[in-house]
Amino acid sequence: MDNDVRSLREAAGLSQRALGEALGVSRQTINSIETGRYDPSLPLAITIARHFTTTVEEIFHVES
Repeated sequence: MDNDVRSLREAAGLSQRALGEALGVSRQTINSIETGRYDPSLPLAITIARHFTTTVEEIFHVES
C-alpha cells in the first residue's frame, strides 16, 4: 500500500526508531510500513494518523 509515512516522519525530524517508540512498535515495523512490505492493522494506521494529526486516508492513500 502506497503511503506517506516516511515523508511525514522525516518532516517531523523523527528517526524510524523514535517513531516506533512513540507508536509502541519496532523500528523494523516502521521500515516495513514505509517500504510497503507491511500493511498496518487498522488500529495501527489510526494511531499513525493521529500521531501526525491527519487522516488514515491521507497517509495511506485509501480510495473511498
